[in-house]
Amino acid sequence: MATRAPSTVCQASSEKMSVAITGATGFVGSRLTAKLASQGHKVKVLTRDVSKAKSKLPYPGVEVFGPADWSKAIAGATGVVNLAGEPIATRWTPELKSQIMTSRIGTTRKLVDALNALPEGSRPRVFVSSSAIGYYGVSQTASFNEDSTPITSDYLSQVCVQWEAAASAAPKDVRTVILRTGIVLAREGGALAKMLPIFQIFAGGPLGTGKQWMSWIHRDDLVELIVDTLQNTAYVGVFNATAPKPVRMAEFCSTLGALMGRPSWLPVPDFALNTLLGEGAMVVLEGQKVLPTKTQQVGFNFKYSDISTALKSVL
Repeated sequence: MATRAPSTVCQASSEKMSVAITGATGFVGSRLTAKLASQGHKVKVLTRDVSKAKSKLPYPGVEVFGPADWSKAIAGATGVVNLAGEPIATRWTPELKSQIMTSRIGTTRKLVDALNALPEGSRPRVFVSSSAIGYYGVSQTASFNEDSTPITSDYLSQVCVQWEAAASAAPKDVRTVILRTGIVLAREGGALAKMLPIFQIFAGGPLGTGKQWMSWIHRDDLVELIVDTLQNTAYVGVFNATAPKPVRMAEFCSTLGALMGRPSWLPVPDFALNTLLGEGAMVVLEGQKVLPTKTQQVGFNFKYSDISTALKSVL
């Protein structure tokens, strides 16, 4: 495991932040909220469901704000973190595809409008907005870093391009960071949570051909990265939130099977995933090799840089 390099922070380490977060009840947002609260920072949860957020995030220093009060919460914040978005690893109905788009772009525009409405000098210092590596399109041969342009214009790429455009409209005096996040590894959610039951019944194996790239990140590293972006002024612009060692799907499944003591030789055929997920199967059947070039240049060191170490921790 690597040792984390010290950050160049925008405030003294003793200074406590006030961070407004959308998507705080999600499986990344809830861990981020818990971490910030444990460090003595104030967290302002921006949510559509106040009662759900209060019951799920019972931490000291956490305040919950409904849609009508988002602007008021942002006005008093040190930073804003935008993690809102409908899950994508599921069957895409026309209605859900619309929700995937609007939940990301609509929420981002609402936050950016609130930032722009504040007078200069009273705005949060930093705006961290999530995106996804789907931005780059899919390929089994190309490698992508933060300077790469999309090579396809599929649905997820279109969502990400518009999502980032909305975030980029934030005021110029607010340091804006866009994190293109890969597949997040945690037991409680995301792609891994869907795969574990298959392996537990001895039916695990590569999804599709197994040749597609899987660019991933351990949830704890993602949370640490978000905290680092809030404090380190070197983060400006786009950064890939993916571990430095992406793997082919076959290697991922082989490693997972070995750690679970389960076979992983029988591929899960495309038609089975298409039956289960429909168009949403492209999330796991297609992929891209994404490298966190700028993220590492800034000085962020991943605690979980290889898939074996990451999965051992998760399991």
